[in-house]
Amino acid sequence: MITLIDGGVCAAQGFKAAGMHAGIRKNRSKSDLALITSSIAAATAAVYTKNLVKGAPIAVTKAHLAASHGYANAIICNSGNANTCNPGGEAVAQETCEALAQHLGISPNTVVVASTGVIGEPLNPEPILTAIPNLTQRLAASTAAAHEAAEAILTTDTHAKEVAVSFELPGPHGPVLCKLGGMAKGSGMIHPDMATMLVFITSDVAISPEMLQLALSTDVQRSFNMTSVDGDTSTNDTVAILANGLAGNTPIETRGEGFATFMKALNSVTLHLCKMIAGDGEGATKLLECTVRGAASEAAAQALAKSVITSSLVKTAMFGADANWGRVLCALGYAGVPLDPFGITVAFESAAGTITVCENGVGIGFSEERAKQILLEKEITIHVQLADGAAQATAWGCDLTYDYVHINGDYRS
Repeated sequence: MITLIDGGVCAAQGFKAAGMHAGIRKNRSKSDLALITSSIAAATAAVYTKNLVKGAPIAVTKAHLAASHGYANAIICNSGNANTCNPGGEAVAQETCEALAQHLGISPNTVVVASTGVIGEPLNPEPILTAIPNLTQRLAASTAAAHEAAEAILTTDTHAKEVAVSFELPGPHGPVLCKLGGMAKGSGMIHPDMATMLVFITSDVAISPEMLQLALSTDVQRSFNMTSVDGDTSTNDTVAILANGLAGNTPIETRGEGFATFMKALNSVTLHLCKMIAGDGEGATKLLECTVRGAASEAAAQALAKSVITSSLVKTAMFGADANWGRVLCALGYAGVPLDPFGITVAFESAAGTITVCENGVGIGFSEERAKQILLEKEITIHVQLADGAAQATAWGCDLTYDYVHINGDYRS
């Protein structure tokens, strides 16, 4: 059984966290530097943006994990500056890792580094280097410390995004309690193939780096790659997971029952974070979920669900609580997936109820007033039933509002 618990990235054994204002941001009320550490070297896996323009920290992190054969002791992340498209950006990221490693007594190759914020502005390393001694002294294995770290990686997010779960895995002498915790940032520049998100996950599960990478790479296809806010794929997306083995379970080195259980726990964490990211989209007032059933394949269902959730016309209709189901069919039709247009049924669901608005590809009589009541809720599910097969998929997004333009019209200010 998977149980939600407190603790965020500090829920698992052996992990500490800290967050503070280092001076990267001018606004002193906002933290801008976060740190997560493991008491021992942890198996580490990561996935990154598919944007060909990548932030300098990604190159450094990739090199570190290759040199350490998939093990890390710490994650350091700044907000307020993406360290992307800057001369000397990799040198700044490497200098950050070396300074942190010196204070922690670890190898720089066991440091994961990340940045988020404005693209194309040079990142001055001095505030980070000056803050590192204080940051390391603030490290604590507490819910409060985890929250401080989660707040320090935010940009236009309106709140921190954290979750943790406990579950059991087989151990040498019976079941052992294991934990997974995660934190994320992401509000704008979010689109499938990773999003402008940074996600850091910690676990005390014993698992090989190879199996951990397999678990993460598999999971993101049904979680973060199915999340979209505005159709822009960021330059700095990174999802990294550290697993230090302190729970004492039988090490997961192959596929099997233990790996399957770990995958379920990981997916519970990533789906919680996906919904938090989508629901906190820039200017958003509603969390949108689109589930497509009856598709010819899972890949087809994924493409169709993402097409609906990224449609500007669907998103604006949801903002206006307008049951304009034709926009849903339009988005399905241009998704590039063969389908029977006369086998499509669409329904809208929320806490206020469910209403079917289209059957067999044509409109049916329904109460516009009732539909509006359903679409005025904060969380809306768009159900799409096809007649092409038995596969299904779900995507997450948000409505498109006036505030999105306002936020991004003066982002650099």
